[in-house]
Amino acid sequence: MKDKEHKNKGRVKIGLLCILLAVFLVSGAMTIRQYLENKRTEDEYRQLAEQAARQTTEAPAESAPETETQPQEEPYVSPVDFAALTASNPDTIGWIRIPDTNVDYPIVQGTDNDFYLKHDFYGKESAAGTIYLDFESEKDFEGRNQILYGHNMKNGSMFKDINRYKDPEYFKTHQYFSIYTPSREIHLKAVSCYYGPAEPIVRKTAFKSQESFDAFVKEMAAPCSYKEEIAYPARNIFTLVTCSYEINDARTFLFAVEVDEEGNQIPMDDAYGEKMQALLERKMEAAKKTETAEKNGE
Repeated sequence: MKDKEHKNKGRVKIGLLCILLAVFLVSGAMTIRQYLENKRTEDEYRQLAEQAARQTTEAPAESAPETETQPQEEPYVSPVDFAALTASNPDTIGWIRIPDTNVDYPIVQGTDNDFYLKHDFYGKESAAGTIYLDFESEKDFEGRNQILYGHNMKNGSMFKDINRYKDPEYFKTHQYFSIYTPSREIHLKAVSCYYGPAEPIVRKTAFKSQESFDAFVKEMAAPCSYKEEIAYPARNIFTLVTCSYEINDARTFLFAVEVDEEGNQIPMDDAYGEKMQALLERKMEAAKKTETAEKNGE
């Protein structure tokens, strides 16, 4: 009887050891797989950055001699090779670069906010995803609220460094950054950063009036104790979003305004106001069509 109990205990121990070994092997395999995936992603985006920067080493083509005596403004030449990028992915709309950080990536925009959350620049499944613009923001970045999303990766890639803006000292030393497009460089200045729940209001892109937009900007910037002053009426705002872990389903929000080359906020003007009014009307018309289609079961 004792021998039988001893044998049973031995089998139990062996079984437990087998289970522990299996868990160890599976865990190890998952760790290796994650490492290889992170390495592939890092290599991919490093190559993209090199590809995008090639144009900066090339001298611009010589132009015909000026016939006018007045000095002519130099035409914009993007430091990013967008022709090569769009050939690889037609969804490419820009490039974000924050000096002295790991944020140096192409920006894409899809037809929804789901695809690039789990796919890389080339459309392959990837835990790191891609930096992407909200599908309801304007692809030319000429809108009220331009919302950019990126993952908070443990290896420091994608929008991991956005979380560091919650440190006031880091915020102060990394306030200025740029988004490059084929037609212009957008100079940005960070004005507020904090964490909070993933509330839908942050995604708002249509505003009925300048007053409602200004109220929105004030509400978005308010929770940050070291926020910068924003001039009103405000022209637009850029919202960078990544995951945070202080509370359940938290997000870190970094808000920035468009500035000139000297760092001065670009003021609202009549021309931009008219453009925003036309944009609002288009959004309202599109919303009506969607609502009608849903009612008709289309």
